[in-house]
Amino acid sequence: MSTFNVPTREEVSENNQAIFDNLSKAVGFVPNLYATYAHSETALENYLNFANAKTSLSAKEKEVVNLAVSQVNNCVYCLSAHTAIGKMNGFTDEQILELRAGNASFNTKLDALAQLAKNVTVNRGRTDASVLENFFNAGYSKGNLVDVISLVGDKTISNYLHSTTQVPVDFPVVEELLVATV
Repeated sequence: MSTFNVPTREEVSENNQAIFDNLSKAVGFVPNLYATYAHSETALENYLNFANAKTSLSAKEKEVVNLAVSQVNNCVYCLSAHTAIGKMNGFTDEQILELRAGNASFNTKLDALAQLAKNVTVNRGRTDASVLENFFNAGYSKGNLVDVISLVGDKTISNYLHSTTQVPVDFPVVEELLVATV
């Protein structure tokens, strides 16, 4: 059982209250994990700035990374959230399951990206040379690599926050992936 409450708007700083208001307008609610960041005076704003920073990756490519990383880190909250976001970006249920496993048989370029995101996460940055070569051969650049690694870090932060706090998942909860993911 979680010892972390999900703070309400009234329980957070004025700065975080303004962020809650913006999230409510943009998303329709304040996701529990974002609210959990607001236990800190600065973490929610810092995280959102990091997560929403400019990147060379498309929204769809970002979801490939988010799903692969969250699966390796076994974060049901982020898997649930990014399954919903992945569907909004045009992925099917079957494609999302593949992406969670670190593959994309339906798209060669996204397959190289999913494999890289999984490999970087599993190996804590000690990426296999063959996976990296495949990523570059698929048409990605060194700049894309840096952006992928930044996104792995971004998602790992949220994965770890949820794993530590176990705040309730407020998205449709995904089922456990029944194939080996590592």
